[in-house]
Amino acid sequence: MKTAITEMFGIEHPIIQGGMHYVGFAELAAAVSNAGGLGIITGLTQRTPELLAKEIARCHDMTDKPFGVNLTFLPAFSAPPYPEYIAAIKEGGIKIVETAGRSPEQYMPALKAAGIKVIHKCTSVRHSLKAEQIGCDAVSVDGFECGGHPGEDDMPNMILLPRAAEELKIPFVASGGMADARSLVAALALGAAGMNMGTRFIATKEAPVHDNVKQALVAATELDTRLVMRALRNTERVLRNKGVDRLIEIEREKGRSLKIEDIHAEVAGVYPKVMIDGEMDAGAWSCGMVVGLIKDIPTVKELIDRIMADAELIILDRLAGFLGAESKAALKVA
Repeated sequence: MKTAITEMFGIEHPIIQGGMHYVGFAELAAAVSNAGGLGIITGLTQRTPELLAKEIARCHDMTDKPFGVNLTFLPAFSAPPYPEYIAAIKEGGIKIVETAGRSPEQYMPALKAAGIKVIHKCTSVRHSLKAEQIGCDAVSVDGFECGGHPGEDDMPNMILLPRAAEELKIPFVASGGMADARSLVAALALGAAGMNMGTRFIATKEAPVHDNVKQALVAATELDTRLVMRALRNTERVLRNKGVDRLIEIEREKGRSLKIEDIHAEVAGVYPKVMIDGEMDAGAWSCGMVVGLIKDIPTVKELIDRIMADAELIILDRLAGFLGAESKAALKVA
């Protein structure tokens, strides 16, 4: 399948594995790239630029296919040494960077000078247009269904994606609610040139996380995520657990007076406890509503191959089946 995204990034399938804290290590990124998608190493999971350089080198040892690095831009008071991280990315021969969080505008000159393609994660049309304006090559449009930070507009992908298609000149991928062939075909129909999957890739054999995490995803339904930190205008969609229930109770008690310090124990340092140690009630960790569509733990290749085979069947059999005889004949000629 060829789309603007496969052509831009030199990949076989229009499927991207989004950056995920304490998930996006070399093992998963290489597996996705080897299966024809675009794997992404999560840059800031590596505590220093030197460690990121080593992780990039590890991934190069596992694949000769394109892969990228995610850089999430945090508020200035906690900003990591981004120029050094970008230098490690450049020196590692990386040509694709997924940016998230705050605008990457300040760092675009350095990224573009290194010949790097930039895809920025956006939760609204206005942010997507800003990304286009500052020179991003593509955007990942994240609907309200997504795990992590869905923004404050609460806009689901059935509206957000066609609106993005109406406004953007650069290609975009759909993110949030993406799990299978139905997701991919729907995203393409709504104007996207591919899809970005996060939560779904955690439930794969190669994902380097504790098995408790994978089993929790398979066991969960679409009703098992919660939105937290809304009062702080830093909304995050997370998987419900005892730590999240405590967090929500604190939010109820504090109301509009809530401060980040009030929920520090439930949000700080949670990822290694969950992803490495398998402590499923440790606190808030990002998970999309798409968890309701996760029923198994395949290899990455099995998952991607299944998505692409089923997508072809949906397009050629199910959708084509709605057409009249003349339209079907025209499709065969084409």
